[in-house]
Amino acid sequence: MCGAFVTNPVNVVKVRMQLDGALSSTTDRVYAGLLSGIWRVGREEGINRLWRGTGAALLREASYSSIRMGAYEPLKRVLGGHDPAHTPLWIKITAGSTAGVIGSAVANPTDVVMVRMQAQSFAAHAGGAFTNWNYKGPFHAFASIVKKEGIYGLYRGLWPTMQRAALLNAAQVPSYDHAKHLLLNSELLQEGVFCHLVSSMIAGLVTAVVISPVDLIRTRIMQQDVCGNGKGVLYASTFDCFWKTLRFEGPRGLYKGFVPVWLRISPHTIVTFFVFEQLRKYMGIRPV
Repeated sequence: MCGAFVTNPVNVVKVRMQLDGALSSTTDRVYAGLLSGIWRVGREEGINRLWRGTGAALLREASYSSIRMGAYEPLKRVLGGHDPAHTPLWIKITAGSTAGVIGSAVANPTDVVMVRMQAQSFAAHAGGAFTNWNYKGPFHAFASIVKKEGIYGLYRGLWPTMQRAALLNAAQVPSYDHAKHLLLNSELLQEGVFCHLVSSMIAGLVTAVVISPVDLIRTRIMQQDVCGNGKGVLYASTFDCFWKTLRFEGPRGLYKGFVPVWLRISPHTIVTFFVFEQLRKYMGIRPV
């Protein structure tokens, strides 16, 4: 939750950059980059708007991250990873991705609300493809979505969210775990805060490269307007969004917003694992 609060401004700009110029071959953008995006939001909407959707983001972290972080070690042991220093990488990847899928499925309603609230005010620039949902807060958003779209609306984008979570957790937790023990086993670093920070930075970069395309797809599916039958006006599925983005915007379109993805996931990873390791130490649990 600490990581989500600190990085929320980056996430706001990331969401808007991912929606900016959707299915357009032109290079004209409302948000040309991270810094200019932060400046524009602060100037046009107020500095406080950089923390738009924070309530939903914190609710998401309380459910999603608690499950994925808490389930990782038990799942690793179930798969046979009883020795932290010599657990095979495939066990770490399998445990991480499984924990992430479970957590993301539970937390999907908060994900939908978070994305929509962070994109508010941008929708006016998006040519009608994305609705300015105008929610007053996370609980108003939950009620509005159920009223207009039914319970299904809270699970819009569930598949790309689960796919993103599988990739993120297959990359983030195992790459942190593996990088840390490589550093320890090679005696380059010793167990402690500095080792945790270096391992977190490595994990953040690996994760950003892996999840950027599916993160963009998830954002677009969740934020798109819906027809009377409840279906999206632009994208029918994960693959449909992937193909249309690739067709109209090229391969670079799938990595739109990569810099904020990276700059968000890196400090988020550092804060998350630092706090996680310190809590384990405080509670008398051995390090990851």
